[in-house]
Amino acid sequence: MRISTKGRYALRLMLDLAEHQGDGCVSLKDVAQRQDISKKYLEQIVPTLSRAGFLLTNRGYQGGYRLARRPEDYTARDILRLTEGSLAPVACLDCEVNTCPRSANCPTLPLWQGLDRVIEDYLAGVTLQDLIDRQREHSGDDYVI
Repeated sequence: MRISTKGRYALRLMLDLAEHQGDGCVSLKDVAQRQDISKKYLEQIVPTLSRAGFLLTNRGYQGGYRLARRPEDYTARDILRLTEGSLAPVACLDCEVNTCPRSANCPTLPLWQGLDRVIEDYLAGVTLQDLIDRQREHSGDDYVI
């Protein structure tokens, strides 16, 4: 499975906010500097996360963002589904919007559908808190999402 830049940055934004949740609201400028991500790119991701109720916004002089819930309440699957759309390795897996006439004759489609379910199940069990813990375990390594 390949995660797009948007998906990786959304995960990194959510992780950064989770790690700094004790600081109150965090500005995108601070997140951009800590995560080495363009602030403009973060500004494109934030509305999607806010509309879904993942982030709370504090406007005004001390404006910024914070998580709407605890880090344990967010799964990697939820964040990636929101930013990526589908996590399917091939577009044919989403049967509801499948317009490919050749998919009925695709001999490997059941294999990909099974793989997609395994990935979905795994990511459903990985919370932001799990990712934070794992990142701390590998703090000396070049462990980057």
